[in-house]
Amino acid sequence: MGLHKLSSPALAQTGKLGITEQMEASLYIHIPFCARKCAYCDFYSRAVEQSAPEIDRYLAWLYEEIVRQLEGFHITRVPTVYIGGGSPSFIGARRLEALFKFLAAVLPGKPDEMTIEVNPESVDDDLLAACAAGGIQRLSAGIQTFNGASRAALGRPGGASELHARLRPLAAGGFDISFDLMTALPYQNDAVLAADIESALIYHPVHISLYDLCVEAGTPLADPSYQHRDALHSPEDAASLWIKGRDMLEKAGYHQYEVSNFALPGKESRHNTRYWRMYNWLGVGTTASGTLIDDNTGSGVRYADGAEEMLSRTTLIQETLMMGFRTLEGPDAELFMQRFQTDITDVIPQTLAAWRKQGLLSATKTALTRNGLLVLNKFLADCFTELDASLMLQ
Repeated sequence: MGLHKLSSPALAQTGKLGITEQMEASLYIHIPFCARKCAYCDFYSRAVEQSAPEIDRYLAWLYEEIVRQLEGFHITRVPTVYIGGGSPSFIGARRLEALFKFLAAVLPGKPDEMTIEVNPESVDDDLLAACAAGGIQRLSAGIQTFNGASRAALGRPGGASELHARLRPLAAGGFDISFDLMTALPYQNDAVLAADIESALIYHPVHISLYDLCVEAGTPLADPSYQHRDALHSPEDAASLWIKGRDMLEKAGYHQYEVSNFALPGKESRHNTRYWRMYNWLGVGTTASGTLIDDNTGSGVRYADGAEEMLSRTTLIQETLMMGFRTLEGPDAELFMQRFQTDITDVIPQTLAAWRKQGLLSATKTALTRNGLLVLNKFLADCFTELDASLMLQ
């Protein structure tokens, strides 16, 4: 496996942004290893043996890269840390304990929120103890479904009984638990989805992400030989299932605060919210990307896999709209004004008026309604069309 190192010019880009000190950024750490690739996964990950030496080589490089970015970007505060994958829990308690101790030593202060993704099948008492001692507050568990037939079709190991046996100690560990569930899975119908949600609620998660299964090119699901192809849902049936899942979660007390995310009051993911608000973040690890923005000039830099890109004011406006309108609160209007010296309503007035007239935009704030979020992509297409037209006239 080739290890991608950030080129030295990327660290120098802070000078172009006028950023030299007192910089705050969240930290995303990518651990790309897992026991097996799921049939739907199009993220970069490597299925290896848990004892594989390349895991330790990767972690050694990761430590160096974390220090290099913290120092090179003059980071004085890291409000949130998110460790994702792959499956970080797969590397085991001993390696994670070392990672947590390293972070405690090098981070400038204690983060407000630390999250790690876990697969239930790789969680044991030692790993939970390491997470607790290491300052982890949130565990994000990839459940997807409790249904045996659906799990087998996705390439997920075990059935409902094995999953419940793994989840009991996880839920009793004193962490805030977040579950990933999926809709439109093979062999899933309304009853199966309802059972999935009811089973998840047994463990009182504070947060649930509800994703619609996407058949991505290059994954086993997209292969013509995929043996469960006849069990996949049509786009119309898939949309209906997701809406029913949304309604079940809201009835259970979880409020939708983003396109695919639901939380109990006050339990929203702070880390992911920083992405949707387009705050600064560092990305460390293979395929991880970071984005740093100068609020005074409305310009930024993005880096990933050794490459870097200067983000223009126009690009940042587009991305701020794209990310902000994913949420029920909409983009941060105050920050938008600070960065771009203009109001959101002055940038896309025609689109906002048209969507508000349809009842898909809130009457009290610059944000889509819950039904508006169902057609987010169409809304964003209208936004970008209006933006492009206005730029041509300038």
